Amino acid sequence: MRPADRVLGVTLLTAALFAATFIDAAWQRSAHEPALQRTAELVTRLRLSDVVLFTEARYTRHPTQADLHSAFQDHPVALEHFPSGALLPPPRILLDRHEALDRKATSPD
Repeated sequence: MRPADRVLGVTLLTAALFAATFIDAAWQRSAHEPALQRTAELVTRLRLSDVVLFTEARYTRHPTQADLHSAFQDHPVALEHFPSGALLPPPRILLDRHEALDRKATSPD
């Protein structure tokens, strides 16, 4: 047996195990479907907010509860110090309600 055959065997085994995780996820979801339905009904009935997407900053935890200036709460020209802030843009509704001031501003020389 050549080393390439072993590598191919390990690759096929890991691909099969990876595929098995999707099969297991589908089985687990169907087994827990009643609990998921009860949770969805509870969220609707209690009018809960969005899910927590990231745990770092308050403006990435609940994007619908954030404002445009919360990312710059330390200083107006502060750099983003949370990685999730670079992954998650502000909600579209926040951008539509405010005028884009960055295109009108001029820097004093």
